[in-house]
Amino acid sequence: MAWRRHDYDEIPGTYVFDGKRSHSGYALNRMAFSFNCEANRREFAADMDAYCRKYGLSDEQREAVLNGEFLKLLQMGGNIYYLAKIAVFHGMTVQDAGAAFHGISTDEFKQILLNNASGFEERLKQEGGFWHG
Repeated sequence: MAWRRHDYDEIPGTYVFDGKRSHSGYALNRMAFSFNCEANRREFAADMDAYCRKYGLSDEQREAVLNGEFLKLLQMGGNIYYLAKIAVFHGMTVQDAGAAFHGISTDEFKQILLNNASGFEERLKQEGGFWHG
């Protein structure tokens, strides 16, 4: 399939979950989605490598899953919400995974979240209780 270039392709550090990235990450995201079922979570925890192979992940994706390389998984088409499911198996919180996406410490990431939240409640009141970004 031929994918056309987008302006956002040239923005450093930006990995837009578009059709191309979604296509390349399909097996990875399908596997992570399977964790909605407890039996699948147990099977993955018992043998992560075999479970990745069962879902047809590429060797690069499989190694990134096994090593908890979340930025790499994001670059290879992982959906950020599904990658959070994988983070749990590495003993990580969503904040830990977010920090890994940015290449910073968890404490630095939490501070960014706090800084971004500054004044949010006031803005929410001004918007009538709804936030439109």
